[in-house]
Amino acid sequence: MTWQTSRFQIDLSMPKVMGIVNTTPDSFSDGGQHRTVAAAIRHCEQLILDGADILDIGGESSRPGALPLSQEDELARIVPVVRAAVGLGVPVSVDTYKPQVMQVVLDLGADIVNDIWALRWQGPAQGMSAPRVIAAHPRCGVCLMHMHQAPLTMQVQPMEGDVVPQVLLFLQHVAHDLEGVGVEKARIVLDPGIGFGKTVAQNFSLLARQTELLTAGYPLMAGWSRKSSLAGMGVVVGKAAALPVGERLAPSLAAALLAAERGASVLRVHDVKETVQALRVLAAVR
Repeated sequence: MTWQTSRFQIDLSMPKVMGIVNTTPDSFSDGGQHRTVAAAIRHCEQLILDGADILDIGGESSRPGALPLSQEDELARIVPVVRAAVGLGVPVSVDTYKPQVMQVVLDLGADIVNDIWALRWQGPAQGMSAPRVIAAHPRCGVCLMHMHQAPLTMQVQPMEGDVVPQVLLFLQHVAHDLEGVGVEKARIVLDPGIGFGKTVAQNFSLLARQTELLTAGYPLMAGWSRKSSLAGMGVVVGKAAALPVGERLAPSLAAALLAAERGASVLRVHDVKETVQALRVLAAVR
């Protein structure tokens, strides 16, 4: 199985590691660490040295409660970084939901659009739509994620009931719709959206039953890195208090390996070096 992107056909026979590059001042995990262009580019270079197969550059936080960012501010944050990153020799993904931003970064040579809204965002798009932008491009890859409601409200009223069939049905629907406007199946990867409008129990249900999501027929991306569901609160890591973000490496690695073992093709992570090392153990076992 391969993932067709703008410049690369990514071999997914073994899980690939996507390194997160946040240019935001307010990301839940590393906000502000890479907000300058120089710092973000250095981080891109370091992630590649650490073994990242793909870079994922984002300029707008999608943490629970996050406020929307203007198109102008998002472009100001990411354009210089994307322009530099496309020269580093690995596929470049951009985490955005705005059609105008998608068009700009694809014109710069970005390979993948990673959209938390699964191309459904309705806003001041100036006559553009996200599906049209993707369909008009001859080769770019796209990742479609499931999100319940929006970042500002998604954890106020999370989903109800058994989320696995709900997420599966949604992902099948948006992927088939995209194929319907001319996007080849080989360009599409799906993401169940861990933490995006789900309870802790629902997130772990998606991991435990992840193979059910594979029945959609598309590769899966798993984004467990440093998520609050791994923080514990006495349930996951045996502490009475929630585990701080900086202390979530071990549960992040455990979740990443479980996701890979259950068929995830791409792991979106902050801690690239450690994830790569963990995947080597899994590869040796296999």
